[in-house]
Amino acid sequence: MSRHRRPVSDSELEVLKALWSGGPGTARDVERLFERREPRWAYNTILTLLSRLRDKGYVRVDRRGAAHVFRAAVTREELLTSGLSRMVDRICDGTASPLVHALLRGGRFSAGDLADLRRLLDTLDKDRRS
Repeated sequence: MSRHRRPVSDSELEVLKALWSGGPGTARDVERLFERREPRWAYNTILTLLSRLRDKGYVRVDRRGAAHVFRAAVTREELLTSGLSRMVDRICDGTASPLVHALLRGGRFSAGDLADLRRLLDTLDKDRRS
């Protein structure tokens, strides 16, 4: 994923999350995923958000007959990686360690999360020594 894409707004992110969880669909399909959302979004609002996401490169559109089927063009991990890279460049002057330290000190990790992080660090360390 290009690091030069324009960032997504909070509303666009909600629509992208719906596509990640619900899979590809028409604007009406996406609208159904938001039936219980308050305040409720109009169909045109959802269509506008999908169009913006398409224009920014986060969503692709397939034409099936008269319908337009929207699907996520990026994964959650790709979006997260891109956003964190921008944050590292902007706030941490290109050095990731202050961000990692802040996340770890935030204390939002389970014992399993910490074990996964230790395994990842061990793997990265081993790969760098090779």
